[in-house]
Amino acid sequence: MNRERPIGEALMVDQAYGRLITHLRDGALTAGQFVSMPRLVGLLDLPLAATREAVKRGEVNGLVRVLPKRGVMVMNADSATTRDCMDMRAMLDQEGARRLITAGVELPLATLRRDHLELIEDALRAITPDLPGRAVATDLSLHDALSTGLDNALVSEAYQANRDRVAVIQNTRPFLPDRIVSAMNEHLTIIEALERRDAEEAVAAIAAHYQMTLRWWGILI
Repeated sequence: MNRERPIGEALMVDQAYGRLITHLRDGALTAGQFVSMPRLVGLLDLPLAATREAVKRGEVNGLVRVLPKRGVMVMNADSATTRDCMDMRAMLDQEGARRLITAGVELPLATLRRDHLELIEDALRAITPDLPGRAVATDLSLHDALSTGLDNALVSEAYQANRDRVAVIQNTRPFLPDRIVSAMNEHLTIIEALERRDAEEAVAAIAAHYQMTLRWWGILI
């Protein structure tokens, strides 16, 4: 018996999951929030079956928890969860950096450096409403670049799931204007180590950035 989901149904589930992730990233669904299934169906604007499958996938990835016959609970962003997610990000970033340097892979480091410097200059000039959003995008640009070094489909999938969890966390712990400059300078230290192809220095810089981020969030390591 063929138990494979029809192509059309599978695509709809993928679409539902994509919309779920979008709402988690943009803050329409927030950490610790309870959402009934009827409301979630309306939010995703897709059939119940596809929504249920998307929720199951989200639960596997640690983004939501299914409450039978009630709905779903969005992941917590408490200190323990935040520490675990950021620790995972740091470990994957460090391994990505090691592999990129060992393999001699070329990254768009000049572009990354320019974008970081521009953000720093703008933040020092004036704090504008768009700066936190730009900071998140610039922050992700480096972390995503490091993830390309993993070169392992299973690990990359784990990175993506954790990236989505971190997005939920960042919505509860947004970039403070005072943090933007120091965070981007920490990124520049990582970029400089990548430019010199110094794996040991890159790993140390990533660890320092991870520790400083948790301190800014008031989380003990």
